[in-house]
Amino acid sequence: MTHEIIDKISGIVTGKGIGVVGIDGLGGAGKSTISESICAGLEKAGVHTVLLHIDDFIHTRAVRYDSSRPDWQCYYDLQWRYDYFRECVAKLRKGGETEIELYDKDNDTYYTQKYTADSRTAVIVEGIFLQRKELEGIFDCMIYMDIPEDVRLQRVLLRDTYIGNENEIRAKYENRYFPAERRYFSRYRPDMSADICIGEK
Repeated sequence: MTHEIIDKISGIVTGKGIGVVGIDGLGGAGKSTISESICAGLEKAGVHTVLLHIDDFIHTRAVRYDSSRPDWQCYYDLQWRYDYFRECVAKLRKGGETEIELYDKDNDTYYTQKYTADSRTAVIVEGIFLQRKELEGIFDCMIYMDIPEDVRLQRVLLRDTYIGNENEIRAKYENRYFPAERRYFSRYRPDMSADICIGEK
């Protein structure tokens, strides 16, 4: 499947020069892993890649945590700087060097990083909720990782130890992440609207 995706993205870049591809999926779906694999394959095929993570475009804690709202709603409505993200992608599409402000989770602040898009570049964006209306029209191709919730939970229990012990990780997902993910899935059916859906049942 990865080879087919690389061929498809290469075709987009051949036609457009600079193409933007989304790797969508819910928490623990494996987006980062496949994105890195795709980027490596594209670079090998002679396509320059820029890899962006939507979680680098989040608001500071003071914005994304609001005690007057349910935790899941904060995550769904307050987490991301979508307008700024759109601006950055638009600049990358024009080519040349673009300076982008990214989130520093350790210090709850931002730092800048420079990216370069040449005449044959694939901008790969990996992250959650990429098919929301706020991001409509950005992507030339959308890939969705359709992994069951129970499988993803087992993965994040091993991965997200920064949250705390197993009970604390479960509580965080049940209170904040899973309700927002279920809302997104029921509203947008990303598995049906994506150009390519990679499933594991």
